[in-house]
Amino acid sequence: MPFFSKWISTAAIKGLCRELSFTVPWGHIAAKAWNHPSGRPVLCLHGWADNANTFDRLIPLLPEEFYYVAFDFPGHGVSSHRPPGIPYYFTEYISDVRRVMDALNLNRFSILGHSMGGNVGGMFCSLFPEMVDKLIILDGYGFYPIADGAEPGQLQEAIDELLKLEKEQGSPRVYTPDGALKRLLQGNNSISEESAKILLQRGSTEVAEGLTYTRDLRINLPTPLRITIKQCLKLQKNITAAVLLIGAKDGLMKKEKWNPNKPPFSLILEGYHSLPNQFQMEKVEGTHHVHLNQPEHVAGIISEFLRVGVPSKL
Repeated sequence: MPFFSKWISTAAIKGLCRELSFTVPWGHIAAKAWNHPSGRPVLCLHGWADNANTFDRLIPLLPEEFYYVAFDFPGHGVSSHRPPGIPYYFTEYISDVRRVMDALNLNRFSILGHSMGGNVGGMFCSLFPEMVDKLIILDGYGFYPIADGAEPGQLQEAIDELLKLEKEQGSPRVYTPDGALKRLLQGNNSISEESAKILLQRGSTEVAEGLTYTRDLRINLPTPLRITIKQCLKLQKNITAAVLLIGAKDGLMKKEKWNPNKPPFSLILEGYHSLPNQFQMEKVEGTHHVHLNQPEHVAGIISEFLRVGVPSKL
């Protein structure tokens, strides 16, 4: 990718990884993997509108005895978009995790999820508790409930917006490399310039006139269906994995909408404390993308959590 040659830093490429691709009915899910496949598996789930590169600076700082696989959710990065005419249902992201773990022939693994990826991880642990031993949530809660009674309006808006997009959508907008970088930084004030460059390496593609973003515009539409806090708490009780929640002091929890001391998220935190296995919550300096901007702030906490219960090598 010649456009990016001047942008790729040693920090961005530190730690060797290899590309993977998994066939799905509508195309492929793209992924990247670090370390030897015989290591204890950790599936790494990125946040909304990001891609697998969000873990590029963190994973090289984590224990080498684990096998880390980060994949692009459909509609993100270099994975195929979902088939035309359908919205991006949140529940399908949970299906994507199942597809990837089946392709990797995994029976039990850990999940490391950022933001939306953490929410997918929380739901997956609730539905398939026997498959996950540890859940690490980076600046999220593992669940994103909708207010009771608001669901019909959410679905109506999602249908209207999808049909509107289908009528208006034309050719993808083309940017210069610097223009694409500027646009990404304008839309996301939690990432540094270096972090934006790392995400763009996988989140854009070269065309004759410049660059276009690879993500599907449908991911910007309202989620058609979300579950209520009552449903979240009921599902949460099924989790048997040990849970680590890392909050960034200048991340989601700083916003009133995501206040950890008020419902619904205070109820979700109470639910974690009542689970039978370990629940650990830590706060670190940084923004919503602290794991990418300043991975050293979270690497030690994650490493220690992953290694608990791992037999020492003789």
